[in-house]
Amino acid sequence: MPKKTTSPKKKADQYDNDDYNYLEYWTGRDYEHEAEEMAIKRLIKGKKFGTAADIGGGYGRLCILLENYSDKVTLVEPSKAQLDIAKKFLKDHPNVDQKLGQADDLKFKDGSLDLVTMIRVMHHLPNPIPELSEVHRVLSKDGYFVLELANYAHARNRIKHLLKGRPLPKEPIDIRSAANRHDEEIAFVNHNPQTVISQLDSVGFSVERILSVSNLRSPGLKKVVPRGVMLSLEKVMQPTLAMTYFGPSVFFLLKKK
Repeated sequence: MPKKTTSPKKKADQYDNDDYNYLEYWTGRDYEHEAEEMAIKRLIKGKKFGTAADIGGGYGRLCILLENYSDKVTLVEPSKAQLDIAKKFLKDHPNVDQKLGQADDLKFKDGSLDLVTMIRVMHHLPNPIPELSEVHRVLSKDGYFVLELANYAHARNRIKHLLKGRPLPKEPIDIRSAANRHDEEIAFVNHNPQTVISQLDSVGFSVERILSVSNLRSPGLKKVVPRGVMLSLEKVMQPTLAMTYFGPSVFFLLKKK
């Protein structure tokens, strides 16, 4: 059984290593990238923002997309090494600012952002309350927050727990290997979406929409099914399976209450 995490929060600079290139990580993950872009487009379709920020956005993978919806985009990333990669990746996008910073200490004024995205960050946050509260602080009254979480309650885990006669845990589950499960290594967790919804409510967010994302994420499937076919199925599955939390990733569209 996966170990429940109680590790203290670490400084979020785990990718501040010249040996780690997040851009290279995405090689061979075109389906996952396009599925996430599909979800974001769905959630903010028809909207236009003055200011947007992608929190923990690495090298700026999603900032180019956000430019289509916002006059000004800021990439906020705790790793200087990844921001160095971003300088090259975003060299033709002068409207994207790059800022060194962490999600629990955003250097923005109260209510100064109209759109905040936080994708592939929650898996490092066993207790995301400080980060969610900070996003709430910087988001404008009518702003939107797009949040992604690594979903422990996905279909395969539900089947496993059902067969073992065990309920799904409400706490975040540490999925690090035994070798990496120590205090010097930053947490890597999967969340129960219902718990996160309660946490969002506690800091003042209401859920506007939910999507189930990367529903066909499987190395085996990617070898035999054309990406176009997978994405066509993904398009149907994202809203249809949203309330079942089917996929390994869940996207929320949130507003201030």
